[in-house]
Amino acid sequence: MIDNQFVRIRRDLHKIPELGFQEVKTQKYLLEYIASLDQTRMEVKTWRTGIILRIKGLNPSKTIGYRADIDGLPIDEETDYPFQSTHKGNMHACGHDFHMAIALGVLTNIVNHPINDDMVFIFQPAEEGPGGAKPLLESAEFQQWKPDMIFALHIAPEYPVGTIAVKEGLLFANTSELFIDLKGKGGHAAYPHQTIDMVVAACSLVNQLQTIVSRNIDPLDSAVVTVGKITGGTVQNIIAENARIEGTIRTLSPTSMNRVKQRIEALVQGVEVGYECQTTIDYGSNYYQVYNDEVLTADLMQFTEGHKEANLFICKEAMTGEDFGYMLREIPGFMFWLGVNSPFGLHHARLKPDEGAINLAINYIVDYLNYKGNRA
Repeated sequence: MIDNQFVRIRRDLHKIPELGFQEVKTQKYLLEYIASLDQTRMEVKTWRTGIILRIKGLNPSKTIGYRADIDGLPIDEETDYPFQSTHKGNMHACGHDFHMAIALGVLTNIVNHPINDDMVFIFQPAEEGPGGAKPLLESAEFQQWKPDMIFALHIAPEYPVGTIAVKEGLLFANTSELFIDLKGKGGHAAYPHQTIDMVVAACSLVNQLQTIVSRNIDPLDSAVVTVGKITGGTVQNIIAENARIEGTIRTLSPTSMNRVKQRIEALVQGVEVGYECQTTIDYGSNYYQVYNDEVLTADLMQFTEGHKEANLFICKEAMTGEDFGYMLREIPGFMFWLGVNSPFGLHHARLKPDEGAINLAINYIVDYLNYKGNRA
Protein backbone atom coordinates (compact mmCIF):
# COMPACT_ATOMS: atom_id res chain seq x y z
CA MET A 1 0.00 0.00 0.00
CA ILE A 2 1.41 3.37 -1.03
CA ASP A 3 1.41 5.86 1.82
CA ASN A 4 2.47 9.13 0.26
CA GLN A 5 0.86 12.52 0.57
CA PHE A 6 0.93 13.41 -3.11
CA VAL A 7 -0.13 9.97 -4.27
CA ARG A 8 -3.12 10.33 -1.95
CA ILE A 9 -3.80 13.77 -3.41
CA ARG A 10 -3.66 12.30 -6.92
CA ARG A 11 -6.21 9.68 -5.90
CA ASP A 12 -8.49 12.29 -4.35
CA LEU A 13 -8.37 14.34 -7.54
CA HIS A 14 -8.86 11.25 -9.70
CA LYS A 15 -12.26 10.78 -8.06
CA ILE A 16 -13.58 14.21 -9.09
CA PRO A 17 -12.78 14.81 -12.78
CA GLU A 18 -14.61 17.81 -14.23
CA LEU A 19 -14.84 19.12 -17.77
CA GLY A 20 -13.38 22.41 -18.99
CA PHE A 21 -14.50 25.51 -17.04
CA GLN A 22 -16.59 23.26 -14.79
CA GLU A 23 -13.73 22.39 -12.39
CA VAL A 24 -15.51 23.76 -9.30
CA LYS A 25 -14.75 20.88 -6.92
CA THR A 26 -11.22 20.61 -8.28
CA GLN A 27 -10.55 24.30 -7.71
CA LYS A 28 -11.97 24.07 -4.18
CA TYR A 29 -9.74 21.07 -3.38
CA LEU A 30 -6.65 22.84 -4.70
CA LEU A 31 -7.43 26.08 -2.85
CA GLU A 32 -7.95 24.21 0.42
CA TYR A 33 -4.59 22.51 0.09
CA ILE A 34 -2.85 25.75 -0.90
CA ALA A 35 -4.40 27.48 2.13
CA SER A 36 -2.82 24.85 4.40
CA LEU A 37 0.67 26.02 3.36
CA ASP A 38 2.69 28.90 4.83
CA GLN A 39 1.27 32.05 3.24
CA THR A 40 4.18 34.36 4.20
CA ARG A 41 5.68 34.61 0.73
CA MET A 42 2.58 33.62 -1.25
CA GLU A 43 -0.13 35.52 -3.13
CA VAL A 44 -3.11 33.69 -4.63
CA LYS A 45 -5.62 34.68 -7.31
CA THR A 46 -8.41 32.79 -9.02
CA TRP A 47 -9.31 33.07 -12.69
CA ARG A 48 -12.61 31.43 -13.61
CA THR A 49 -12.11 27.85 -12.36
CA GLY A 50 -8.32 28.14 -12.39
CA ILE A 51 -5.74 29.39 -9.91
CA ILE A 52 -2.65 31.57 -10.27
CA LEU A 53 -0.29 31.97 -7.34
CA ARG A 54 3.05 33.67 -6.84
CA ILE A 55 5.79 32.82 -4.37
CA LYS A 56 8.36 35.52 -3.71
CA GLY A 57 11.98 34.42 -4.00
CA LEU A 58 14.83 35.23 -1.66
CA ASN A 59 16.77 37.34 -4.15
CA PRO A 60 14.82 37.37 -7.41
CA SER A 61 16.31 38.18 -10.80
CA LYS A 62 13.45 36.64 -12.81
CA THR A 63 10.10 34.92 -12.50
CA ILE A 64 9.79 31.22 -13.35
CA GLY A 65 6.36 29.91 -14.37
CA TYR A 66 5.08 26.37 -13.95
CA ARG A 67 1.76 25.24 -15.41
CA ALA A 68 -0.47 22.28 -14.56
CA ASP A 69 -3.79 21.60 -16.30
CA ILE A 70 -6.74 20.53 -14.17
CA ASP A 71 -9.68 19.31 -16.29
CA GLY A 72 -10.84 15.80 -17.12
CA LEU A 73 -12.37 14.12 -20.16
CA PRO A 74 -15.91 12.93 -21.02
CA ILE A 75 -14.94 9.25 -20.77
CA ASP A 76 -16.52 6.42 -18.76
CA GLU A 77 -13.73 4.99 -16.59
CA GLU A 78 -12.95 1.28 -17.01
CA THR A 79 -10.06 0.84 -14.57
CA ASP A 80 -10.16 -1.44 -11.54
CA TYR A 81 -9.09 1.39 -9.22
CA PRO A 82 -10.70 1.45 -5.76
CA PHE A 83 -10.63 5.25 -6.24
CA GLN A 84 -12.50 5.41 -9.54
CA SER A 85 -14.19 8.56 -10.75
CA THR A 86 -17.32 9.43 -8.78
CA HIS A 87 -18.46 11.68 -11.65
CA LYS A 88 -20.15 9.27 -14.04
CA GLY A 89 -19.10 9.88 -17.63
CA ASN A 90 -15.97 11.84 -16.68
CA MET A 91 -12.42 10.58 -16.12
CA HIS A 92 -8.90 11.88 -15.67
CA ALA A 93 -7.85 9.91 -18.74
CA CYS A 94 -5.10 12.33 -19.76
CA GLY A 95 -3.19 12.39 -16.49
CA HIS A 96 -4.17 15.82 -15.25
CA ASP A 97 -4.65 14.32 -11.79
CA PHE A 98 -0.92 13.46 -11.95
CA HIS A 99 -0.10 16.95 -13.22
CA MET A 100 -1.90 18.61 -10.31
CA ALA A 101 -0.42 16.32 -7.63
CA ILE A 102 3.09 16.91 -8.96
CA ALA A 103 2.54 20.68 -9.07
CA LEU A 104 1.32 20.68 -5.46
CA GLY A 105 4.38 18.67 -4.45
CA VAL A 106 6.70 21.15 -6.13
CA LEU A 107 4.76 24.08 -4.65
CA THR A 108 5.02 22.62 -1.14
CA ASN A 109 8.77 22.23 -1.45
CA ILE A 110 9.27 25.76 -2.79
CA VAL A 111 7.14 27.20 0.03
CA ASN A 112 9.20 25.33 2.63
CA HIS A 113 12.56 25.81 0.90
CA PRO A 114 12.42 29.05 -1.13
CA ILE A 115 14.64 29.57 -4.13
CA ASN A 116 16.16 32.90 -5.15
CA ASP A 117 13.78 33.60 -8.01
CA ASP A 118 10.06 34.35 -7.90
CA MET A 119 7.75 31.53 -9.01
CA VAL A 120 4.29 31.59 -10.51
CA PHE A 121 2.21 28.39 -10.43
CA ILE A 122 -0.67 28.20 -12.90
CA PHE A 123 -3.46 25.64 -12.38
CA GLN A 124 -5.13 25.99 -15.76
CA PRO A 125 -8.67 24.89 -16.58
CA ALA A 126 -10.08 23.62 -19.88
CA GLU A 127 -6.96 22.26 -21.57
CA GLU A 128 -8.98 19.46 -23.17
CA GLY A 129 -11.51 21.96 -24.45
CA PRO A 130 -12.61 24.55 -25.22
CA GLY A 131 -9.08 25.76 -24.44
CA GLY A 132 -8.13 27.63 -21.29
CA ALA A 133 -4.54 28.67 -21.98
CA LYS A 134 -5.22 31.43 -24.49
CA PRO A 135 -7.88 33.36 -22.51
CA LEU A 136 -5.93 32.85 -19.28
CA LEU A 137 -2.80 34.20 -20.97
CA GLU A 138 -4.72 37.29 -22.05
CA SER A 139 -6.26 37.88 -18.62
CA ALA A 140 -5.26 40.78 -16.39
CA GLU A 141 -4.55 38.32 -13.58
CA PHE A 142 -1.95 36.47 -15.61
CA GLN A 143 -0.44 39.54 -17.24
CA GLN A 144 0.23 41.09 -13.84
CA TRP A 145 2.39 38.11 -12.86
CA LYS A 146 3.58 37.11 -16.33
CA PRO A 147 6.72 34.97 -15.93
CA ASP A 148 10.00 35.42 -17.79
CA MET A 149 10.14 31.71 -18.60
CA ILE A 150 7.61 28.92 -18.26
CA PHE A 151 7.54 25.13 -18.38
CA ALA A 152 5.21 22.17 -17.97
CA LEU A 153 5.13 18.40 -18.25
CA HIS A 154 2.78 15.84 -19.71
CA ILE A 155 2.62 12.21 -18.69
CA ALA A 156 3.67 9.69 -21.35
CA PRO A 157 2.31 6.14 -20.90
CA GLU A 158 4.68 4.71 -23.50
CA TYR A 159 7.88 5.58 -21.58
CA PRO A 160 9.24 3.86 -18.43
CA VAL A 161 9.14 5.64 -15.09
CA GLY A 162 12.25 7.79 -14.82
CA THR A 163 12.21 8.85 -18.47
CA ILE A 164 12.24 12.55 -19.32
CA ALA A 165 11.50 12.74 -23.06
CA VAL A 166 12.03 16.09 -24.73
CA LYS A 167 13.41 17.80 -27.81
CA GLU A 168 14.36 21.28 -28.89
CA GLY A 169 11.95 23.07 -31.21
CA LEU A 170 8.64 21.60 -32.29
CA LEU A 171 7.21 19.04 -29.83
CA PHE A 172 3.42 19.07 -30.41
CA ALA A 173 1.43 19.91 -33.53
CA ASN A 174 -0.98 22.68 -34.42
CA THR A 175 -4.47 21.24 -34.00
CA SER A 176 -8.03 22.21 -34.81
CA GLU A 177 -11.38 20.57 -34.38
CA LEU A 178 -13.59 20.36 -37.47
CA PHE A 179 -17.39 20.37 -37.62
CA ILE A 180 -19.23 20.63 -40.94
CA ASP A 181 -23.04 20.79 -41.09
CA LEU A 182 -24.90 20.17 -44.34
CA LYS A 183 -28.57 21.00 -44.91
CA GLY A 184 -30.60 19.87 -47.91
CA LYS A 185 -34.18 18.69 -48.37
CA GLY A 186 -35.56 15.49 -46.89
CA GLY A 187 -38.28 13.30 -48.29
CA HIS A 188 -39.52 9.81 -49.08
CA ALA A 189 -36.91 7.31 -50.29
CA ALA A 190 -39.19 6.44 -53.24
CA TYR A 191 -39.01 10.02 -54.58
CA PRO A 192 -35.32 11.02 -54.56
CA HIS A 193 -35.85 13.55 -57.34
CA GLN A 194 -37.91 15.64 -54.93
CA THR A 195 -35.14 15.77 -52.31
CA ILE A 196 -31.58 16.97 -51.75
CA ASP A 197 -29.80 14.06 -50.10
CA MET A 198 -27.25 15.06 -47.45
CA VAL A 199 -25.92 11.54 -46.85
CA VAL A 200 -24.73 11.46 -50.47
CA ALA A 201 -23.30 14.98 -50.17
CA ALA A 202 -21.51 14.15 -46.90
CA CYS A 203 -19.99 10.95 -48.32
CA SER A 204 -18.72 12.85 -51.34
CA LEU A 205 -17.20 15.55 -49.13
CA VAL A 206 -15.43 13.03 -46.89
CA ASN A 207 -13.73 11.53 -49.93
CA GLN A 208 -12.71 14.97 -51.17
CA LEU A 209 -11.24 15.89 -47.77
CA GLN A 210 -8.84 12.97 -48.10
CA THR A 211 -7.16 14.65 -51.07
CA ILE A 212 -6.02 17.69 -49.09
CA VAL A 213 -2.97 16.12 -47.45
CA SER A 214 -1.95 14.11 -50.50
CA ARG A 215 -2.34 16.94 -53.03
CA ASN A 216 -2.19 20.29 -51.23
CA ILE A 217 0.47 19.89 -48.53
CA ASP A 218 4.21 19.79 -49.13
CA PRO A 219 5.30 16.11 -48.96
CA LEU A 220 8.20 17.21 -46.73
CA ASP A 221 5.72 18.71 -44.27
CA SER A 222 3.15 16.68 -42.31
CA ALA A 223 -0.58 17.06 -41.83
CA VAL A 224 -3.58 14.96 -40.85
CA VAL A 225 -7.25 15.47 -41.73
CA THR A 226 -9.31 12.83 -39.95
CA VAL A 227 -13.09 12.44 -40.05
CA GLY A 228 -14.02 10.54 -36.93
CA LYS A 229 -17.80 10.81 -37.00
CA ILE A 230 -20.62 11.20 -39.52
CA THR A 231 -24.29 11.56 -38.62
CA GLY A 232 -27.21 11.99 -40.98
CA GLY A 233 -30.81 11.07 -41.52
CA THR A 234 -33.43 9.55 -39.27
CA VAL A 235 -34.63 6.16 -40.59
CA GLN A 236 -33.79 3.88 -43.52
CA ASN A 237 -36.58 4.95 -45.87
CA ILE A 238 -36.34 8.73 -45.50
CA ILE A 239 -33.75 10.69 -47.45
CA ALA A 240 -31.61 12.74 -45.07
CA GLU A 241 -32.20 16.45 -44.89
CA ASN A 242 -29.24 17.03 -42.56
CA ALA A 243 -25.79 15.54 -42.10
CA ARG A 244 -22.85 16.42 -39.86
CA ILE A 245 -19.16 15.63 -40.25
CA GLU A 246 -16.87 15.80 -37.22
CA GLY A 247 -13.12 15.50 -37.35
CA THR A 248 -9.72 16.91 -36.51
CA ILE A 249 -6.89 18.70 -38.31
CA ARG A 250 -3.26 18.41 -37.24
CA THR A 251 -0.22 20.02 -38.88
CA LEU A 252 3.43 20.57 -38.07
CA SER A 253 3.37 24.22 -39.14
CA PRO A 254 0.92 27.13 -38.82
CA THR A 255 1.25 27.70 -42.57
CA SER A 256 0.03 24.21 -43.33
CA MET A 257 -2.89 24.65 -40.92
CA ASN A 258 -3.98 27.74 -42.83
CA ARG A 259 -3.62 25.92 -46.14
CA VAL A 260 -5.66 22.93 -44.95
CA LYS A 261 -8.47 25.22 -43.81
CA GLN A 262 -8.43 27.11 -47.10
CA ARG A 263 -8.86 23.84 -48.99
CA ILE A 264 -11.62 22.61 -46.66
CA GLU A 265 -13.54 25.83 -47.22
CA ALA A 266 -13.11 25.60 -51.00
CA LEU A 267 -14.27 21.98 -51.09
CA VAL A 268 -17.27 22.73 -48.88
CA GLN A 269 -18.25 25.62 -51.18
CA GLY A 270 -18.01 23.20 -54.09
CA VAL A 271 -20.36 20.77 -52.34
CA GLU A 272 -22.83 23.62 -51.78
CA VAL A 273 -22.89 24.30 -55.53
CA GLY A 274 -22.72 20.70 -56.67
CA TYR A 275 -25.41 19.37 -54.34
CA GLU A 276 -27.53 22.53 -54.03
CA CYS A 277 -27.34 22.53 -50.25
CA GLN A 278 -26.37 24.83 -47.39
CA THR A 279 -23.26 24.32 -45.27
CA THR A 280 -21.54 25.73 -42.20
CA ILE A 281 -18.04 25.12 -40.87
CA ASP A 282 -17.01 25.35 -37.22
CA TYR A 283 -13.35 24.83 -36.28
CA GLY A 284 -14.11 24.45 -32.57
CA SER A 285 -11.02 24.49 -30.37
CA ASN A 286 -7.76 25.47 -32.07
CA TYR A 287 -4.40 24.85 -30.40
CA TYR A 288 -1.11 26.40 -31.39
CA GLN A 289 1.98 24.23 -31.71
CA VAL A 290 4.16 23.50 -28.67
CA TYR A 291 7.56 24.86 -29.66
CA ASN A 292 10.33 24.41 -27.10
CA ASP A 293 12.84 27.23 -26.74
CA GLU A 294 16.14 25.84 -28.02
CA VAL A 295 18.40 27.44 -25.40
CA LEU A 296 16.23 26.62 -22.37
CA THR A 297 15.55 23.09 -23.61
CA ALA A 298 19.24 22.40 -24.26
CA ASP A 299 19.92 23.58 -20.71
CA LEU A 300 17.22 21.24 -19.36
CA MET A 301 18.68 18.34 -21.33
CA GLN A 302 22.14 19.02 -19.92
CA PHE A 303 20.67 19.15 -16.41
CA THR A 304 18.76 15.89 -16.98
CA GLU A 305 21.86 14.03 -18.15
CA GLY A 306 23.42 14.67 -14.76
CA HIS A 307 20.34 13.88 -12.67
CA LYS A 308 20.51 10.80 -10.47
CA GLU A 309 16.87 9.72 -10.94
CA ALA A 310 16.05 10.82 -14.48
CA ASN A 311 16.94 9.31 -17.85
CA LEU A 312 17.01 11.67 -20.82
CA PHE A 313 15.37 10.54 -24.07
CA ILE A 314 15.43 12.80 -27.11
CA CYS A 315 12.03 12.17 -28.66
CA LYS A 316 10.44 13.05 -31.99
CA GLU A 317 7.68 15.60 -32.48
CA ALA A 318 4.12 14.29 -32.15
CA MET A 319 0.76 15.13 -33.72
CA THR A 320 -0.61 15.57 -30.20
CA GLY A 321 -2.29 18.88 -29.40
CA GLU A 322 -1.71 20.98 -26.26
CA ASP A 323 -2.89 24.51 -25.58
CA PHE A 324 0.29 25.19 -23.60
CA GLY A 325 1.59 26.15 -27.05
CA TYR A 326 -0.14 29.53 -26.70
CA MET A 327 1.94 30.26 -23.60
CA LEU A 328 5.17 29.21 -25.33
CA ARG A 329 4.32 31.48 -28.26
CA GLU A 330 4.65 34.47 -25.90
CA ILE A 331 6.98 33.22 -23.16
CA PRO A 332 10.25 31.28 -23.63
CA GLY A 333 10.01 27.82 -22.16
CA PHE A 334 9.40 24.15 -22.83
CA MET A 335 7.26 21.10 -22.18
CA PHE A 336 8.57 17.60 -21.59
CA TRP A 337 7.12 14.10 -21.44
CA LEU A 338 7.19 12.25 -18.10
CA GLY A 339 7.33 8.47 -18.40
CA VAL A 340 4.55 6.71 -16.44
CA ASN A 341 4.63 3.20 -17.98
CA SER A 342 0.98 2.35 -18.68
CA PRO A 343 -0.16 -0.34 -21.14
CA PHE A 344 -3.08 1.90 -22.06
CA GLY A 345 -2.49 5.28 -23.66
CA LEU A 346 -3.74 8.82 -23.17
CA HIS A 347 -7.51 9.28 -23.41
CA HIS A 348 -8.06 5.54 -22.85
CA ALA A 349 -10.73 4.45 -20.37
CA ARG A 350 -8.22 2.05 -18.74
CA LEU A 351 -5.26 4.41 -18.43
CA LYS A 352 -3.31 3.51 -15.24
CA PRO A 353 -0.11 5.55 -14.90
CA ASP A 354 2.54 4.26 -12.49
CA GLU A 355 2.25 6.36 -9.34
CA GLY A 356 5.97 5.94 -8.73
CA ALA A 357 6.44 8.73 -11.27
CA ILE A 358 4.83 11.30 -8.95
CA ASN A 359 7.60 11.59 -6.36
CA LEU A 360 10.26 11.21 -9.03
CA ALA A 361 8.80 14.15 -10.96
CA ILE A 362 8.53 16.30 -7.84
CA ASN A 363 12.17 15.66 -6.93
CA TYR A 364 13.31 16.22 -10.52
CA ILE A 365 11.48 19.54 -10.91
CA VAL A 366 12.57 20.82 -7.49
CA ASP A 367 16.18 19.97 -8.35
CA TYR A 368 15.78 21.77 -11.68
CA LEU A 369 14.33 24.86 -9.97
CA ASN A 370 17.20 24.94 -7.51
CA TYR A 371 19.55 24.61 -10.46
CA LYS A 372 17.81 27.51 -12.27
CA GLY A 373 16.77 29.68 -9.35
CA ASN A 374 19.83 29.57 -7.15
CA ARG A 375 22.72 29.90 -9.55
CA ALA A 376 24.25 33.21 -10.56
